[in-house]
Formats: sequence, structure tokens, C-alpha cells
Amino acid sequence: RKFVVQIIDPVKDYVELMKGIFDFDQIKSLIGAGGPLKVLINSLHGATGPYVESIFMKELGCDASSCVKTDVLPDFGGGHPDPNLTYAADLVEAMRNGDYGFGAAFDGDGDRNMILGEKAFFVTPCDSLAVLANNLEHIPYFKKTGVKGVARSMPTSAAVDRVAGKKKLEC
Repeated sequence: RKFVVQIIDPVKDYVELMKGIFDFDQIKSLIGAGGPLKVLINSLHGATGPYVESIFMKELGCDASSCVKTDVLPDFGGGHPDPNLTYAADLVEAMRNGDYGFGAAFDGDGDRNMILGEKAFFVTPCDSLAVLANNLEHIPYFKKTGVKGVARSMPTSAAVDRVAGKKKLEC
């Protein structure tokens, strides 16, 4: 039997999806070349590397030095691909110096992250979800579609519950 194999570029598809959710022009004016906020993104040599390069460098105009460990390596470069204060200590140290206002690290398959603010201020995953939920009205996709509720997993803190209560959203 004959069949056709279609090769897709998941990075391209993902970038287009993100451009439909977020205002890339507005973000670019904040973090792109000459923008007031410097970012440092660490992929820990995991699967997010090509996505980070495409979004932050190509689309948003960040300098290449803003994206580290983006080459995908089968052994994660000998490191542990867990985005926490221990295994992403190089990101924490770079953020502590104060040159960057926002930092992020991603785990090996990209389903978890660590967020750092200026001077390495650690934002817990639970709090980052609550911050996002508190600002949904500023995200173009949700301006169009509206938001009916938010969801969290069992181990997530109640921070997002409090935001949902204030915003009168289901949780």
C-alpha cells in the first residue's frame, strides 16, 4: 500500500498559535532589542530550545544572549532538566546580578517552568498561575473569547482560587 508522509514543523505551528493568543508586537516593544526589560530564558538543553529561539529571538527580537541552553541534547548537557533553584542555579545567579528583569527555565519536555523576577525573586509555580489568572483580561485571545473559569491541579496552592473568587470565575 502506498501512503504519504507529511512532515510538519511543530515550532512554526506553535509560534503561530502563540501569536493568536498574545500580542507579540506589544511584548516585542517591552523585551525586544532596545526594549526596557531584559530577559534570560534557559531551556536546560530540553525540548523547548527551538521554541525559545524562534519565539524570543526571531519573533520578539531578543538578543541571542537572552536564550541559553537551547540546543537540545539527549543527556541535557549532563545536567538535570528540572527547572528549580538547584538545577537552574546558573539562571538564578545570572538573575541575582540584576541585569535581567525576567527569567524563566523549562524542564526537559516543556510542561513545567520556573519564573524569576528582578534580582532572582522566585515566583512559585502556584503564584505564576495566579498572576496569569489575575491578568487574563490583558491577553488578546481572552479579550475576544472571554473567560468562564480557571483550573488547577490538586497540589496547586489556593492562590488561583482566591483570584478566581475576586474575579467571579469558576475554579
